[in-house]
Amino acid sequence: MTEAKSRVREEAIATLKLAGPLIGAQLAQVSINFVDTVMAGRLNANALAAVAIGTNTLFFVTSVCLGLLMSVSPSVAQLFGAGKHQEIGSCVRQGLWLSLGAALFGMAALRAIEPFLVWIGVVPEILPTTLGFLRAISWGLPAWCIFQVLRSFNEGVGSTRPVLFGSLLGLLACIAGDYIFMYGKLGIPPLSAVGCGVASAIVFWLMALFLAAYSYWKPEYRRYEVFEYFEWPRSKEMIDLLKVGMPIAVSLFMEVSLFAGVGLLIGSLGTIAAAGHQIALNVASVTFMIPLGLAMAITVRVGQAIGRGDPEAARFSGSIGIVMAAAFMSCSALVLWTLPAFIAGIYTNDPSVSTMAVTLLLMAAIFQIFDGLQVSGSGALRGLKDTKIPMLITTFAYWGIGMPLGYFFAFIREGGPKGFWIGFICGLLVAAILLNSRFQLSTRRLIKAERLKLST
Repeated sequence: MTEAKSRVREEAIATLKLAGPLIGAQLAQVSINFVDTVMAGRLNANALAAVAIGTNTLFFVTSVCLGLLMSVSPSVAQLFGAGKHQEIGSCVRQGLWLSLGAALFGMAALRAIEPFLVWIGVVPEILPTTLGFLRAISWGLPAWCIFQVLRSFNEGVGSTRPVLFGSLLGLLACIAGDYIFMYGKLGIPPLSAVGCGVASAIVFWLMALFLAAYSYWKPEYRRYEVFEYFEWPRSKEMIDLLKVGMPIAVSLFMEVSLFAGVGLLIGSLGTIAAAGHQIALNVASVTFMIPLGLAMAITVRVGQAIGRGDPEAARFSGSIGIVMAAAFMSCSALVLWTLPAFIAGIYTNDPSVSTMAVTLLLMAAIFQIFDGLQVSGSGALRGLKDTKIPMLITTFAYWGIGMPLGYFFAFIREGGPKGFWIGFICGLLVAAILLNSRFQLSTRRLIKAERLKLST
């Protein structure tokens, strides 16, 4: 019993050592969006609206790019666990080529986005500024993609502090850049919301350069030979990365589009409903950063164990990480359940908006636990490089369960925004059950196969 407790404690500590900096990095990146919003809001309403619409549009594009590039992390983790250090360098170089393709796709999409913005009803008064913001920030997209690959490399070999330092550097640079380019300082004319795009592009390049320099000069990384050789894209390695990354990209897009679609539909229910929904969703998004960081660490722990040929350790690492994510989100749910009025008061003084926000924060309290379970289960499966079936599971859960039920309760049963949150809860519950069941079944099969191999 004591030995079992010791093993659990050791695994929890190892996961937290990886996850802590990743959680900090995620919170720093959320803070960058917060800084952009505050800086724009102090200019005028048009600048704030342009930055908000532009950031949400960018999020659609970067979610696809991120999904593609997240294939590097489990690939590197498995190679690291197997001791194939020189192959890690080749994997990262191929990932950098993939990042170039993703960046070109993203830049093209952002520069051709005007018809979509017109279609969703962006008013003519802010459309030019929004397009200017997107054109400016698109120049930083190649650096953003490079950062994600180098981030995955560092995560895969078990070094996550550089990711935190790079994100904190980005946050500080964002504050300075927004102040200089949006407000017009140091002899630069004020560029309003477009200046936010310029600053963000510069921030992305600074973050990428920092992580590239760290990865190049750290003595322990020389054995990986990431920057020792030049190689052209290789079809086999590229296809392997895409097989893992494309389903992740689809899954992320389905999740992002669900919340964006619900946001648009709730907008039709009135200002109070939209404002209350935005408060609850913002709170849930911040608390989500912790299980998201844990999920990234789980991917690495599971991937490294699979690389060592130890599926039992992979199952153990994944299960402990999932329990940790559920435990944190249970604490988060308790806070939301007991202090909804206090939390709503941080965001608004409007009694009507506060009442709506309190109602939805109570729904978000239930939402928390299932959200933590689904993201950690997904992270564990990524460590196995199992992404195709999870893609189908999340698509079904979000768009086959969450959206139809949300629409039914919100409009047909006239439940308003609360109805959509019922849909969220049901969709995430289904995703959590199916993803975690798949992880347990998949690792059980791997363990049986390993034992059979050892017995013959």
